[in-house]
Amino acid sequence: MISRTGLSFSPSSFSLLLSLFAVPCAGDLSPGCTDEPLPPGCLQVTRPPVVLVPGDLGNQLEAKLNKPHVVHYLCTKKTADYFTLWLNLELLLPLVIDCWIDNIRLIYNTTTKNTETPPGVDVRVPGFGKTYPLEFLDPSKRTVGIYFYTLVQSMVEWGYLRNEDVRGAPYDWRRAPNESGQFFKDLQKMIESMYEQYGSPVVLIAHSMGNLYTLYFLNHQTQEWKDQYIKCYIALGAPWGGVSKTLRVLATGDNDRIPVISPLKIREQQRTAVSTNWLLPYNNTWSMDKIFVTTPTYNYTMKDYQKFYEDINYKDGWLMRQNTEPLVYNLTAPGVTIHCLYGTGVPTPESFYYDVFPDQEPKVQYGEGDGTVNLVSALQCQKWAGKQKGKVYMKELPSNEHINMLSNVTTISYIKKVLFDLPLL
Repeated sequence: MISRTGLSFSPSSFSLLLSLFAVPCAGDLSPGCTDEPLPPGCLQVTRPPVVLVPGDLGNQLEAKLNKPHVVHYLCTKKTADYFTLWLNLELLLPLVIDCWIDNIRLIYNTTTKNTETPPGVDVRVPGFGKTYPLEFLDPSKRTVGIYFYTLVQSMVEWGYLRNEDVRGAPYDWRRAPNESGQFFKDLQKMIESMYEQYGSPVVLIAHSMGNLYTLYFLNHQTQEWKDQYIKCYIALGAPWGGVSKTLRVLATGDNDRIPVISPLKIREQQRTAVSTNWLLPYNNTWSMDKIFVTTPTYNYTMKDYQKFYEDINYKDGWLMRQNTEPLVYNLTAPGVTIHCLYGTGVPTPESFYYDVFPDQEPKVQYGEGDGTVNLVSALQCQKWAGKQKGKVYMKELPSNEHINMLSNVTTISYIKKVLFDLPLL
């Protein structure tokens, strides 16, 4: 599966997780307790409502076509209704992938500084408030598209109800927050509605780039609003300071080791996503002098981003980067209790060496992290300790890969403890 932030998939082991962490009694009473008066040893158990915010590529997208032209004869020019644009494996096959790239790409408008879809392409995000768009990225529910399913299913076993007290907040992950105003309005409205319905502040759980969206959202709320509506925030695999891997994605593309897809072909789509350019490393985390890309003629640091874009022949990317860099650059504390879970012990791309730039795959130097997010970026969370009223908890997940951490026993156990106010140690 193609990924700009390490989104790869493997069959889930959720049955084991459920057997380990299932709560026999649904509802608001602890296991074995049925009604008042409570038998000795029974404690009242409450659970806060939960909102899930996915990462880059982390929820389904749908499209409807009425195009004036197509890239070649295999492509559909007009559809009667919306169809699955992401994730639809049939659209990623050789030749057909050209049609998919032309439909999912974005066009940057240098006047408005916003992106547009190609003429005749209408893309929408299905199922806001539902969990299905981020449980299975492939609507056919094939194992290759499992994302939040294991976590949600575990929560159901603890007594949660899909689309009721656990809901999803999918968004157009191709864009950055500066183009996602309606999403944030809908997210605020949903959180307030859940608070009123369940009488409890909400727990936010975000993964990967979804954490940057969540931080942006919280930074734009008053402290009074956060104190009332947010119980805490669980951040999984957050790239607070960007990720080194992004430079490779922009230069030569990344097919995530899927041999039938050419990285050089897929990079066209990956470059046009504003979110890709937003995820470049930041100097709030790395030294300005750190060399990320080495070529026979030049060494590229963060000071060389404009030249980097010129040399890869994608100048619009530099404009996108300038527009999005300030969005969460200051890494202002979220203003709520936060639990930062981060993977370690997985070789993570750190810098790249090109013999032929930018049209040949590089040699990769690896560092510490979760395979996608560099550890130095994930650890920025700890800087908020003492800078906000809410506490900051750090939880290392040894040998946890960026996506697999969502179905990891330790992760799910930790989330359960947070939700049910159990001791974290």
